[in-house]
Amino acid sequence: MGYKATSMHCVLRCLCFMLLHLFSAAQDEDIRSKSCRTAPCDLVFILDGSWSVEDVNFEIVKRWLVNITTSFNIGQKFTQVGVVQYSDDPFLEIPLGKHSSTKDLIKAMENIEYMGGNTNTGTAIKFATDKLFGLSERGPAGVSRIAVVLTDGKSQDEVLKAAEAARKKGVILFAIGVGSETEEAELKDIANKPFSTYVFSVEDYKAISRIIQVIRQKLCEETVCPTRIPINSRDEKGFDILMHLNLAKKAKKTQGAFYGTKAYEVTSRVDLSDATRNLFPDGLPPSYVFVATLRYKGSVAMEEWDVWRIQTRDGRPQMAVTLNGLDRTVMFTTTSKAPSGTQTVTFSQQTLFDEKWHQLRLLVTEEDVTLYVDDLVLETLSLEPPVGIFINGKTQVGKYVSKETTVPFEIQKLRIYCDPEQNNRETACEIPGVVSRRVGLDHAKLLFLMWCCKIKIPRDKMSSLKLHMLANYLCFFPLCVL
Repeated sequence: MGYKATSMHCVLRCLCFMLLHLFSAAQDEDIRSKSCRTAPCDLVFILDGSWSVEDVNFEIVKRWLVNITTSFNIGQKFTQVGVVQYSDDPFLEIPLGKHSSTKDLIKAMENIEYMGGNTNTGTAIKFATDKLFGLSERGPAGVSRIAVVLTDGKSQDEVLKAAEAARKKGVILFAIGVGSETEEAELKDIANKPFSTYVFSVEDYKAISRIIQVIRQKLCEETVCPTRIPINSRDEKGFDILMHLNLAKKAKKTQGAFYGTKAYEVTSRVDLSDATRNLFPDGLPPSYVFVATLRYKGSVAMEEWDVWRIQTRDGRPQMAVTLNGLDRTVMFTTTSKAPSGTQTVTFSQQTLFDEKWHQLRLLVTEEDVTLYVDDLVLETLSLEPPVGIFINGKTQVGKYVSKETTVPFEIQKLRIYCDPEQNNRETACEIPGVVSRRVGLDHAKLLFLMWCCKIKIPRDKMSSLKLHMLANYLCFFPLCVL
């Protein structure tokens, strides 16, 4: 009995040791973010199959479907795709989640037969809401529910009530109008707001191939960018990094780029770090806009430091925006399929190192990255297609390269916008003199525009305001200028 007990004890000890070893190995292994390709999503296409479409164009639609869905991993844990074709009545072509592989899904899409008939879009939206999303095994919790309506004509039934009912159940609706017979007002009734994000119009069916990348990007934004940043009259999907890092409680408030703006003074005692899984649990979309408004003085202007970086578990940088004061360069690092796992491009730059406030902006796509400083486009450099980030490391702000020490600097804004179109809407209003340089307004015109827009300036500040100050006040009221 003693021998058996001893043997059993040895076996248990060995098992415990093996389990501990496996657990430690799992802990050491990096976890790749879900990214757009693998983030869970219920995606339904609602396709107009009326007579006006014609069978030749419906074949184009089917190829379009295949091209879009190959961007996502298909399966219970990833993207589930359903397809509804409609004319007089909706018909369930592909049930949501029926196919667990891309190959099977593509075959099912290629086998869809064109229906012909009238155009009852509202009925089709209600059908998709009740019979596809309503019966999804995953339910609404924690999974994006997206419907894409593609139509080439005015609906013969009401669409607004059906679309509103779908939105109340958490369905995000995109509307794509093809040709001149579609009505913009009806597309807006179908789609979510803002319409600039969720409504698309193309001249014919051949043109839908030109918006494949845009639709992929928008679908991706819905899965990996759950939060919104309030900007003027709209909300932008993205990440306000300073707010997430709770900088307001960690750093001292200071005067920003011009009168009335707020910034923060970061010292070497402040640690701006957090787990990447808390900031970017599903990674980043294929294209995005990085914006930082900052100032740094003295010896920092000659140092090499990361404004922002994402590290792997063992501290290796996988994404970073790096300033090198000695070489006068801006470096952008992102992920890569190369053996090193990263790629870095370098921009030559002089303005950013003059110890004044500046806005640094990067428009990042899968093909290239463009640097803007104070609204001026400086250079575009090519990139290889990136891969998803590892999320079980740290995301940090204001650190010396290869060190954990914080750089002393001032910062007013640090954001990532998921919609690349925000690059066209973003301005460097917070930088003195930028508007007057871009718009070329003289003093009299600025005063007149401010009077038209009913912009009031405190009486005690009026005498001391210079031209660039007036321009910056005006900058916050772009709609009245237009």
